Amino acid sequence: MRAFFVAGTGTDLGKTHVGCALLEAARARGLSVDAFKPVVSGFDPEAPETSDPARLAVALGLPNAWAEISPRRYRAPLAPNLAARLEGDALRMKDLVADCHAWLADRDANLALVEGAGGVMSPMTDDATNLDLMAALGLPILLVAGSYLGTASHLLTALEVLRARGLTVSAIVVSESLDAPNLDQTVEMLRAFERQTPILVAPRKGWDAAELADVLLG
Repeated sequence: MRAFFVAGTGTDLGKTHVGCALLEAARARGLSVDAFKPVVSGFDPEAPETSDPARLAVALGLPNAWAEISPRRYRAPLAPNLAARLEGDALRMKDLVADCHAWLADRDANLALVEGAGGVMSPMTDDATNLDLMAALGLPILLVAGSYLGTASHLLTALEVLRARGLTVSAIVVSESLDAPNLDQTVEMLRAFERQTPILVAPRKGWDAAELADVLLG
């Protein structure tokens, strides 16, 4: 099984968009796939189909599997620890790590994705960040960035902190931001600064993740 952690340089940049496209590309090759998002905030139980876990479930071909994909779901569109607190819950990193380890140990798929919440340094609990979860799991990282003005600083900073924690970044995907500078020009600039890891482009519409699947799965 090949497993990757889908991380973002910030919030709402297209992690789920990229993850879903990769799952669909792998399925098109006849591979078995699975996905897990250990915690999600901003979840509306009256409209679960609008959520990230529901989108991942559709990409898996299991549209009703969103509850299994994200077992910890909170209503408020806040950092997970804050959203959990509003519902009388307290997130603990050891529990999130245990959830992920248990899920990974029980998988029988060619490709498994674990998706974080928010950006690399976004708080997950009151005393730990997404980065702490990634470091505890040790999975190779699929890093998603936007194409907005300022993304270069955010991407290069994220790469520095990930590598400082001994994590491997297997691929970078630049997801097209709304009202952003020219996408191709932005990617060309980023490639001048980052030469270790392949950088791919994900337009907002009509993106085929076959190239990403080639990079990650061979």
